[in-house]
Amino acid sequence: MNWLFSLVLTVHILVAIVIIGLVLMQHGKGADMGAAFGSGASGSLFGATGSANFLSRTTGILAGIFFVTSLTLAYIGSNKPKTTGSLMQEPVQSQTVSQPASAGGESPAAPVEAGSRAKDIPK
Repeated sequence: MNWLFSLVLTVHILVAIVIIGLVLMQHGKGADMGAAFGSGASGSLFGATGSANFLSRTTGILAGIFFVTSLTLAYIGSNKPKTTGSLMQEPVQSQTVSQPASAGGESPAAPVEAGSRAKDIPK
């Protein structure tokens, strides 16, 4: 599953870079007015209107691929098994605590139960 995540992430990043390049290559709406007065846009590589159609369609297709890879990455990221967790999420097991023996030779005190201290802990 890790290789699939890497593959989709690589495609996602490459598509994003290509979309940025295509958007920067496109002309704005005001660029058509300059072509009407003979600025030479009709002699471009794709023709007067060919570049707008080609770049617009390519940008739309790549935007769709970007959308699909975004959803795929979100799905893969949300369905990963949880390998590590916080220690605070694990249940606490209470154990009895024994008091150390005193030096005076007295018998050791009875073990203190963890349940009796539970009321002293603030919530």
